[in-house]
Amino acid sequence: MTQITPQPGIMDIALYQAGKSHVAGQTRVLKLSANENPFGPSPKAIAAAQSAAPDLHRYPSTDHTELRAAIGEVHNLDPDRVICGVGSDEVLQFVVQSYTGPGDEVIYTEHGFSMYPILARQAGATPVCVPETNRVVDVDLILKAVTERTRLVFLTNPGNPTGTLLPADEVARLAEQLPDHILLVIDGAYAEFVRPEARFDAGVDLVDTRANVIMTRTFSKVYGLGGLRVGWGYAPREIIDVLNRVRQPFNLSNLSLATAEAALRDRDYLDMCRRENAKWREWLAGELAALGVPSDQSHTNFILARFADQNEADACDALLQTRGIIVRKVAGYGILEGLRITIGDEEGCRAVAAAIKAFTEGARA
Repeated sequence: MTQITPQPGIMDIALYQAGKSHVAGQTRVLKLSANENPFGPSPKAIAAAQSAAPDLHRYPSTDHTELRAAIGEVHNLDPDRVICGVGSDEVLQFVVQSYTGPGDEVIYTEHGFSMYPILARQAGATPVCVPETNRVVDVDLILKAVTERTRLVFLTNPGNPTGTLLPADEVARLAEQLPDHILLVIDGAYAEFVRPEARFDAGVDLVDTRANVIMTRTFSKVYGLGGLRVGWGYAPREIIDVLNRVRQPFNLSNLSLATAEAALRDRDYLDMCRRENAKWREWLAGELAALGVPSDQSHTNFILARFADQNEADACDALLQTRGIIVRKVAGYGILEGLRITIGDEEGCRAVAAAIKAFTEGARA
């Protein structure tokens, strides 16, 4: 038996469970388990990828200047305060690696992204799970959990898998009441889907006015580039300088950089994806509510359908699979009675509604 042992905390990490992609016996499936864009990437992004392909033998730039400049232009941000990573996950990893270690605590909420405790344990830090209130982040409970060992607070906003949104004034209250030595990390993977009336800036104002806030975004959701893994973060200049010291110099390929920039600049395609998502998100939520399957108002590209209990959720999931429909069970996130359903196109949403209607009529007859 090997005498080589991993660092403390590594063996406490539960392996990340991705959404299912296949159903036994089904040759054609409707995958609604990973919150992917049903329309795929922008045609302009595809063209950019094709144009970049002949240069795959060339090393990419080490500083991502062109993509950072595009992010700065589109979002009115200082590109020197932007860092790019292999998905926003890698940016989160940079933060935890740089600012936490053994003896430190990392706070996250009970329905937050499951990578947060994994990242904390990678760094040897202790993850601290804080309850939510009716599937919404509770600022007071986070503040109550802060100790002298706390170094970082993760906030998923909008939430995943809940779809709920912590209002801007509550996010600001959290930032203001955290001690200055604690980093607040606002994970905005679903920020593009938030309703305009929410006046949501994903944390930009807080980053610009405070020294201890960082926000992250991704190209994997609304931009349809999950297969390329590109994300970015925005933070005070001093924090970006630290994160760049642990970032590998060639972490993003030429293909990824060119494709992400083209996707970002195609605002017409982005607007179309947002409109279709909002339309069918409201439609599907309404259809399921009429069947006795409620969900919280979602600000994302999915809804969290809640059933009577775990048995009913499991039974509905099984029926959906017989129809080739894959959704995401979220018992691992502490929501035993829930199924997270990605918003697809019209055909996909109607198929889900019809299947759940058949289930409720049979199960509750």
